[in-house]
Amino acid sequence: MMLEDNLFASHAIAGVGSVALASSLTYPLDTIKVLKQVGSGSNKQLSSLQVLNRLGSLSGLYSGLGWSTLGRSFGMGARFGVYEILSAFYKDGREDNYVYVSEALMAGMVAGAAEALISSPFELMKVRAQVSSAIRVQTSTSVAENVTVTPVIRRLLHGYTPDLKALSHSTGLLSILTNKHPDLMGALQEYPWMMSGSGRPPLVSSVRRPSDIVSLEGWGALWRGLRSGVVRDSVFGGIFFSSWQFLHRAMLDWKAVGMDPEPRSDEEIGPLPPLYVSLAAGFSGAVAAAASHCFDTAKNRSQSIVLPKYVSMERKLLKWNRPGKRFERATGIHPADRNLLFRGFWLRMARSGFASFMIVGSYYLAVDYLVSR
Repeated sequence: MMLEDNLFASHAIAGVGSVALASSLTYPLDTIKVLKQVGSGSNKQLSSLQVLNRLGSLSGLYSGLGWSTLGRSFGMGARFGVYEILSAFYKDGREDNYVYVSEALMAGMVAGAAEALISSPFELMKVRAQVSSAIRVQTSTSVAENVTVTPVIRRLLHGYTPDLKALSHSTGLLSILTNKHPDLMGALQEYPWMMSGSGRPPLVSSVRRPSDIVSLEGWGALWRGLRSGVVRDSVFGGIFFSSWQFLHRAMLDWKAVGMDPEPRSDEEIGPLPPLYVSLAAGFSGAVAAAASHCFDTAKNRSQSIVLPKYVSMERKLLKWNRPGKRFERATGIHPADRNLLFRGFWLRMARSGFASFMIVGSYYLAVDYLVSR
């Protein structure tokens, strides 16, 4: 029992350490990719040099690294854990202990969906930190300091800045209803959902901490962009595991060529070199990133928008329909982002491929070192 516990702890330490190492080395690529996705418009595309110029210093490339490492550790643990459980179910009763490519595809899609549910709050914090690092805060006194906000608004909607001109216009329109109320302006300010369109949400840099996000946007904001996130990670997980399984099978068949006697099972062929397995994982990660990139852009752009909870409440009360075609509504893609979905494409492919190679390679090295001690 003690030996099994030590073996499990060794694998857990190796897994967390490999994810942390790969995340740290490839995180600058992710920061540049996210800023290109969020900062680009339909007629404007940011280059990598422009992104670096906005960051101002190299330390900005690592903004949100802690949230990213936590999210990837829990998310990838869920991804590989769910996949191993499903693959063990597929292999149960089979003599060759083999998982078919189609089975790896289905198991990977389920594992990716589980990863999206767990890692979404951490990704929101990471994206907010990355975007905040590129926002140049103005040194002049902000409008929020010159506008008096009622205590109720300050408590419910952290960072909210009312537009007094629009509010006065709304007051004028409603003042014809009755003249008995002594302070109609103050009464309206006590009900933020009556002020739709009359306020300006704060910058992303002002709503980056968990307490600020929950206060202004509600608990549901932690899973904003969940539709596109689930589709992205499902596509990524399915293609990653199926292509990795296909390459693994091809390398085993290649290794078995010329063996005498001919092997009857994979156990007789023997394990593959860790370098080859790592290269196959890196290639599979790059292909999976290319297939799921458009959903990654949609998720990052939705998470970089501050949406006060009273606006979300109004949308529910008015039964607001999601814009776009049926596929866009189902996958969480906004129609205004159709021309932006492939921004940062090569950066994500490079980051995912190199990170997958690093995770698998360092995992094998760490397990070999820890188990042999």
